[in-house]
Amino acid sequence: MKFSVDKHEKYVLIKLNESKLNTLIAPQLKSEFILINAEGQRNVILDLSSVKYSDSSGLGCLLVGHRLCKNSDGLFILSGINDNIGKLITISQLENVLNIVPTVEEGIDLIFMEEIEKELRREV
Repeated sequence: MKFSVDKHEKYVLIKLNESKLNTLIAPQLKSEFILINAEGQRNVILDLSSVKYSDSSGLGCLLVGHRLCKNSDGLFILSGINDNIGKLITISQLENVLNIVPTVEEGIDLIFMEEIEKELRREV
């Protein structure tokens, strides 16, 4: 599996450099999510701009990432999804479950806004 991991203070950016997110790739990506979560990172942005196709295994992998981040009181954000993957998410009725943004930058902004809101809630 070809991917890059860019760790920051508040989030981890994973860019998947594969054309397919299928049964061959999904277990490795799932393992990476678990490893990142075990390291204490709770916010993950997954850049899927290179991915052209996903099957149900890929979708299941995305749900694992979402669950890990949610259980850590963090965010799992998808960016750069194409029409095919968007349709699969819609058919699976997950568009209201998964956080989807057009660009990585918007995902970063969303994480920082969430972190600020959490800080403000703690102060009250």
